Amino acid sequence: MKKSLTTFLSLLFVFVLLLTACSPAATADTGGTIAISGAFALYPMMTRWAEEYTALHPEVKFDVSAGGAGKGMTDALSGAVEIGMVSRTITAEEESKGAFWVPVVIDAVFPTISDKNPVRDQLMAQGLTQEVFAKLFISGEIKTWGEVIGDPAITDEVHVYTRSDACGAADTWAKYLGGAQEDLLGIGVGSDPALLDAVIKDPLGIGYNNLNYAFDITTGVNVTGSLVVPIDLNENGVADADEVLQSTSEAVQAVAEGKYPSPPARALNLVTYGKPEGIVQDFIIWILTDGQQFIQESGYISLTSDQLDAALEKVK
Repeated sequence: MKKSLTTFLSLLFVFVLLLTACSPAATADTGGTIAISGAFALYPMMTRWAEEYTALHPEVKFDVSAGGAGKGMTDALSGAVEIGMVSRTITAEEESKGAFWVPVVIDAVFPTISDKNPVRDQLMAQGLTQEVFAKLFISGEIKTWGEVIGDPAITDEVHVYTRSDACGAADTWAKYLGGAQEDLLGIGVGSDPALLDAVIKDPLGIGYNNLNYAFDITTGVNVTGSLVVPIDLNENGVADADEVLQSTSEAVQAVAEGKYPSPPARALNLVTYGKPEGIVQDFIIWILTDGQQFIQESGYISLTSDQLDAALEKVK
């Protein structure tokens, strides 16, 4: 009797396993909740995508939170969320741990200062070269705003701000300057909004922010109290008209036309643990197709058609 009961329970266990394995993955029609975390850079766009997708599929709910690209990657690989938002290059080590990723949109990082900076007029007229930024953020050779603009009479100290969390903005800005995030000098601040707030409150401060934090999402111009410093790309000592970016539309156009360097322009990625299935796969495919219509009005730049095709082929 005991042997028969054991055999029955064993067969029942196998049957349940088979039934579970054969059950279809949840789809947009059957509903479910998609948890998403990660890069501040992608957060505004993701919340818009979630709203639009839910309008089409009310059965699907979203839990979207920002916390930096490092958190997005960690959460995705650990299974804490279905999708991680990662605003930097995915490493081979992360792929070996199961990270499956596709790019979905393009964004950029911009240097920012307070509009009360004592040399703001000179900065906006001259711009700063990549070399000067590197001497501020990487080597620390430049210490004063007088050194920045070439006026030794000005001795105000430069206060450099950076991100304290593992994030794509810092990684991308550091790459532009020839380093890595751990090479960046400055006072560490824990988020994109907090970094801009610190710079706004400090007339001697300089930092960097993602596009939709450097510019106000609502007004489309510089966030009140801040300015985006022109990058003197041709190093002629003058901030040319196409180097001065004072609105979201100007920044988007500069990135889209390749006039703004890459890095600090870069693709933003979605990461899952292994190839996505069910509603997660459906949602990502929608982002790469119908969801692209919301990109420009949200202050982002679309991938090229070839990039979109490659991403779609990868995720299907």
